[in-house]
Amino acid sequence: MTIAQELQVVLFKPQGSIDLQGGMALSQSMAEVVPQPDQLWVIDLAEVDFMDSSGLVPLVKALTTARQCGCRLVICNAKAPVRLILELTQLDSVFEIFNTYEDITNVINQQPLPLAS
Repeated sequence: MTIAQELQVVLFKPQGSIDLQGGMALSQSMAEVVPQPDQLWVIDLAEVDFMDSSGLVPLVKALTTARQCGCRLVICNAKAPVRLILELTQLDSVFEIFNTYEDITNVINQQPLPLAS
């Protein structure tokens, strides 16, 4: 797991599988970050090959925490199997999902990101 923080962007890059064990590791890593208002939390799933329903729990928990703290959480680089899980559970309509990290930075550079409510 890689965590990077620049300005108001906090980047999470989980690796491998987000199942029960991987989800717990992701939750622990995210709990170590002290949320600040107006931060953008990015979960980059480029290195995640598999996610099951138990892996959705930390994502939903992170989204709830981010919103309660005045942060915005987005997902990017979801591979087809991971995107399918998000679509089947209809969480693709709950999360902001970008195809690439560059897409997020392009939006930020064009205009500040308003907080999702």
